[in-house]
Amino acid sequence: MRTYTKETQDKLSPELALEILKEGNERFMNNIKAHRNLLTQINETATGQFPFAAILSCIDSRTSAELIFDQGLGDIFSIRIAGNILNDDILGSMEFACKVAGSKLIVVLGHTNCSAIASACNNFSLGHFTNLIEKIKPAIEQETITLENRNDSNIPFVDNVTGNNVHITVDKIRQQSEILLDMEKKDQIMIVGALYNVETGQVTFYE
Repeated sequence: MRTYTKETQDKLSPELALEILKEGNERFMNNIKAHRNLLTQINETATGQFPFAAILSCIDSRTSAELIFDQGLGDIFSIRIAGNILNDDILGSMEFACKVAGSKLIVVLGHTNCSAIASACNNFSLGHFTNLIEKIKPAIEQETITLENRNDSNIPFVDNVTGNNVHITVDKIRQQSEILLDMEKKDQIMIVGALYNVETGQVTFYE
């Protein structure tokens, strides 16, 4: 696999960028790695980077986007925070990734068995983490199907909240960034949500 250049990045459509991630996840699931020389990529990215996608994922140690999508140095922007929530700094990073650095795709990647989601469902409290999981509470409120056992002992409930949280974050990106919304309307980028299954390694995209 060659390192992305300005020329190869420019030739990518948002749809092709998404397909590259899907193919990478397929390789990951089958324990196949694309041949790449990381030392060569160090040299080739020393003076510049041209990632084709920006991925917002959780800090969970099982959800490294570079591994999940079988990508190398300089291929993707990896933004990580517990619960894959959105704040101004993350939004600014996305705007830089797409408007300045030329990325064609934004992915909000949630995952199963997420401790941040479970903590929010349990009304857990711990220092600054309490403020973080408050941002997940709208995803809980949006889950109106489950009437009993609305806590982390109810796996379907937690799964529903996890999906809601991804969709809410995607919607917030469009609502809070005129730059990214305009780019999406002009088909310069795509903004999509996805869910990573920690048991199977599979990423399911919400399209």
